[in-house]
Amino acid sequence: MKTTLPAVKDITREWLLVDAQDQILGRMATRIALILRGKHKVIFTPHLDTGDFVIVINAKNVKVTGNKLKQKLYRRYSGYPNGLSERTLEEQLERHPELVLQQAVKRMLPAGPLGRQLLTKLKIYPGTEHPHQSQQPKPISMALHGTS
Repeated sequence: MKTTLPAVKDITREWLLVDAQDQILGRMATRIALILRGKHKVIFTPHLDTGDFVIVINAKNVKVTGNKLKQKLYRRYSGYPNGLSERTLEEQLERHPELVLQQAVKRMLPAGPLGRQLLTKLKIYPGTEHPHQSQQPKPISMALHGTS
């Protein structure tokens, strides 16, 4: 059998709309990473960007399980002595809800130039408004296949 590689000009990209209202953060992030990567398509190639664009709305209403709101920490270090700052997931969702989902998806993508390129196709908005109406995004459900 001969393996055929898709030409970059032959890759078609769709715009998909995901509503994060009451969705579980990690499960939604895995599905989004799969779509960004293009693994849901027949023409998937590991070293090429074959994925679709994803618009996420209502990022501030994402849910987590267990005690993660109080226990999960987001850390930053400025590089200076005593420059470590920490925020809980609850504080981060109040201040920058789009960064929570972006960081979750980013860590599920490959490291390096391909992962950075894939992340540019992810558009996250805390509310219901987004400026991508002209792309006519298709709403998709984040429900996993095979579950009821």
